[in-house]
Amino acid sequence: MNIKENLARVQERINAAARRAGRDPADVKLVAVTKTIPVEIINEALDLGVFCLGENKAQEFLCKQPLLRQDIEWHFIGHLQTNKVKKIIDKVSLIHSLDRWSLAEAISRAACEAGITARALIQVNVAGEATKYGLSPAEAGGFARAAAALPGLELCGLMTIAPVCDDPGEVRYVFRQAAELARRMKDNIRGIKMDILSMGMTGDFEIALEEGANLIRLGAALFGARN
Repeated sequence: MNIKENLARVQERINAAARRAGRDPADVKLVAVTKTIPVEIINEALDLGVFCLGENKAQEFLCKQPLLRQDIEWHFIGHLQTNKVKKIIDKVSLIHSLDRWSLAEAISRAACEAGITARALIQVNVAGEATKYGLSPAEAGGFARAAAALPGLELCGLMTIAPVCDDPGEVRYVFRQAAELARRMKDNIRGIKMDILSMGMTGDFEIALEEGANLIRLGAALFGARN
């Protein structure tokens, strides 16, 4: 595994996809997904200037976070249990996986108790996959209107995960529909920004970028396939 070479290849692919879409590559943020990645390997990525990291599980995050430098921008990208919210609320910059009302309330309470404003993305299950979390596009607008009124919670955009398939082009519609939903919500719902579209992983991030993603979550592309 050569993280330096992997990072260079990823950046080339980001630049090319952004140019195809007529966008500035500098507007795209890379979140390095460090699920199951040991601290010593993460430190290699940090030495290369990758300071935005994403973790899927609260317990793994809480074990790693104290062992790493403190200027990391941490993102929580996995399914979040309500009983873990208090433990991570003041340690993460962005929660990608706001997918139900009980979680919105838990984030609001924990943020108010900590004296902070928690930033979150609404997770939308565009493809309607039974194996994935997330609100349906039809539910997202009403949910956002209600959640935007909660104290201590700032809605910043949407996150979606596309189905796994051999041809990434087959899931283009997922990213296109999510981007369009974000535009409609921003235009019609007061108090939400919808400035962040967290879309695209190792197998499909170029398609996601072409459809408007400005935050991509990459693990295997940087660190290699997990065991």
